[in-house]
Amino acid sequence: MAQVFHVHPDNPQARFLKQAVQILHDGGIAAIPTDSSYALVCHLDDKAAAESLRRIRGVDDKHHLTLLCRDLSELASYARVDNRQYRLLKSATPGRFTFILEATKEVPRRVSHPARRTIGLRVPEHRVTQDLLALLGQPLLATTLIPPGETEPLNDPQEIEARYDKLLQVIVEAGACSMEPTTVIDMTGEEPELLRQGGGDATSLGL
Repeated sequence: MAQVFHVHPDNPQARFLKQAVQILHDGGIAAIPTDSSYALVCHLDDKAAAESLRRIRGVDDKHHLTLLCRDLSELASYARVDNRQYRLLKSATPGRFTFILEATKEVPRRVSHPARRTIGLRVPEHRVTQDLLALLGQPLLATTLIPPGETEPLNDPQEIEARYDKLLQVIVEAGACSMEPTTVIDMTGEEPELLRQGGGDATSLGL
């Protein structure tokens, strides 16, 4: 049964977030709010937790997982970023964008793209997510909270609790999130390529 923490979206109670982070350190899977939707997350370095995350989400190891990073500096430790890419990233973070970049050796091979060695990364603009990342001290491995066989993410905290109480170790509730997915930009080529238009405004980046 999941521990459920009800926190304020703009001023979350630190004592609850510290307990949630400890559960993540211990191998737990959590549902947390972000600026795009609720997400399933686990500790980046925990192989068993990552496998559980995929199983709960109903995806195989070919499905791209995302790293939620606290800031651009942390992102640059897990992805190779040149000066041109850095300027674009700086103008778009934090925000509702996911960037596909070449992974560094800091990223476990099992969570990067098996052939291209790439990884999706983002810097969420949500106080609860940011505070969790600050307490954890490293990125979270994440996937959108979409039930297997469905196409829309869950947005109602009560529904999340009802459907995932026995599957997760912790649920951090902070009210409803946006239902719009992130905008996905592939930055591994010579020029950035828009793969999906979502909550982030790609035109502001010249795409």
